[in-house]
Amino acid sequence: MRLATPLGITTILLGINLLYGCAPVIVGGAATGASIVHDRRSAGTALEDQTIEFKALHLTTDNKAFYKRANLSATSYNKVVLLTGQAENEQLRQRYVDMIRKIKEVKRVVDEIQIGPSTSLTQQGSDTYITSKVKIKLFDVKLPNFDPTRVKVVTDQGNVYLMGIITKQEANEVVQKVRYVSGVKRVIKIFEYQ
Repeated sequence: MRLATPLGITTILLGINLLYGCAPVIVGGAATGASIVHDRRSAGTALEDQTIEFKALHLTTDNKAFYKRANLSATSYNKVVLLTGQAENEQLRQRYVDMIRKIKEVKRVVDEIQIGPSTSLTQQGSDTYITSKVKIKLFDVKLPNFDPTRVKVVTDQGNVYLMGIITKQEANEVVQKVRYVSGVKRVIKIFEYQ
């Protein structure tokens, strides 16, 4: 019987790791496909939203001024783009806003960029945690035909931004649930009403 060499063991472990890494991609793809079924946007619009976000990300990574002196994020839903984060000064903020407005598919920009230093990793972690709690809380909305996956949640410095295409009744119920989640400072609606 021949024993496996260290190189062989490493190859096997690498292969297992690569296969294990595929599971989230497969599951994530299935989840994305399932959410499109419940989405009130067309599949084409959802794809355009992803393209807008990719182009916005490309602007920040290709521009040294943004990369070094700002912490900017763009979230698109139904071609409405929410800008959050921090910029070192007003000129930098305005330059980014103008660049996003020039992206062909964008129909409206909601500028929530703050002037000041970038948030700490601790604050970013806290924002991620708040977003998770808000998404879970959306399952407590008990309205006929309400689907929590129709609400996109973005948190920046404890401010929770809500996007989506929903009814006014759904919006009211969502805000009532979200405003009492611990850590939430403000709830800002960027909904489009059906």
